[in-house]
Amino acid sequence: MLNISNLREQKNKIVALLKIKNFDALDLIDLVIKKDNSRKLNQQKSDDVLSKLNQIAKEIGFLYKQGDLDKANAFKKSSAELKEESKRLSAIQKETQEEIKEILLQIPNIPHESVPAGNSEIDNEIIKEVGEIPKLHENSQPHWELTELYDLIDFNLGNKITGAGFPVFKGKGAKLQRALISFFLDQNINAGYEEYLPPSVANSDSMFGTGALPDKEGQMYHVTEDDLYLIPTAEVPVTNFFRDTIIKDFPIKCTAYTPCFRREAGSYGKDVRGLNRLHQFDKVEIVQIEHPDHSYSTLDKMVKHVASILDKLELPYRILRLCGGDLSFTSSLTYDFEVYSAGQKRWLEVSSVSNFESFQANRLKLRFKNKEGKSQLCHTLNGSALALPRIFAALVENNQTTDGIKIPKVLQAYTRFDSI
Repeated sequence: MLNISNLREQKNKIVALLKIKNFDALDLIDLVIKKDNSRKLNQQKSDDVLSKLNQIAKEIGFLYKQGDLDKANAFKKSSAELKEESKRLSAIQKETQEEIKEILLQIPNIPHESVPAGNSEIDNEIIKEVGEIPKLHENSQPHWELTELYDLIDFNLGNKITGAGFPVFKGKGAKLQRALISFFLDQNINAGYEEYLPPSVANSDSMFGTGALPDKEGQMYHVTEDDLYLIPTAEVPVTNFFRDTIIKDFPIKCTAYTPCFRREAGSYGKDVRGLNRLHQFDKVEIVQIEHPDHSYSTLDKMVKHVASILDKLELPYRILRLCGGDLSFTSSLTYDFEVYSAGQKRWLEVSSVSNFESFQANRLKLRFKNKEGKSQLCHTLNGSALALPRIFAALVENNQTTDGIKIPKVLQAYTRFDSI
């Protein structure tokens, strides 16, 4: 959520930058400033009434001591009228603040100046491409056929138990999945991240804090009776560890493995086959709470860290800077990682690494004290390190041979087998 003082001070700049996200914010910003002006005027009236009430209370006390009961009672009548006025102004103030909040919730985060213009993923900017595209044997197959052939995943069993998008990993498939989770966590811990194992459900305050509500309400599973949500990513619980907190030392570096749940309403077709798009999937996340002066250098370090993991897995990948039209509602700058799927002959997204600047922190009331002792909003960042389904898909597809599937050397200590 954006800060009103920034909207006032940098209105024209913010309007121009939000156009990169294909969002015209001018009318909303003008409206929120107008509402805030009314709020300030109402607050001034309310303060004046309270001041008069305090003065009258002193006068009444003095008159009682003097024995002037008639005059004291007259003041009491005036006091009662002012109290009613104070209640009325307080109600107006609360209503105006809610109206301001509702308007602010409609305005997305400001994109960083380096974000390229564009309307969709086809306009994203390729920053770097690493590795060679594998050349497979003549009878190579996509992962949904390989996992059936080698009895690694049972998609039908998952469909029987729950429905489409909930696969059952089994045998060496389950071990490979567990190996990847452990490998990712170890890589993150070695890079200075502290491991957590958070809940897989979160309340609406937590969802609001990171921006999942109200923006992505229809994409999440909601336990209506308890008003709890199945988390779409570990970003939600981990970032909310620090809600309503004053940070004393930077940076804070967290990593967590969780199952993730997304309804993915409207997803269909060949691009969602197999592991490409699931309703439940495993992911290891990294989250940082950072000082505003250092958040972009930290973002660069996070990008390099994710790249180092893909290097060790020997997967060909590319890094993209998302254009304005593909940037999320909450992000200021996002880099996507895509690995090449040789069995499908296309690129698959496996990670997004983002800087949200103070957008989430404003919702979370996540602050620190600056050198002058004044409260200032922190910056929040996160990234997938990494999402499991498409990594699993690319690994089995790219490493298939006529004799089976080779396991990358870096994983063999975790799987305890070198081939399938």
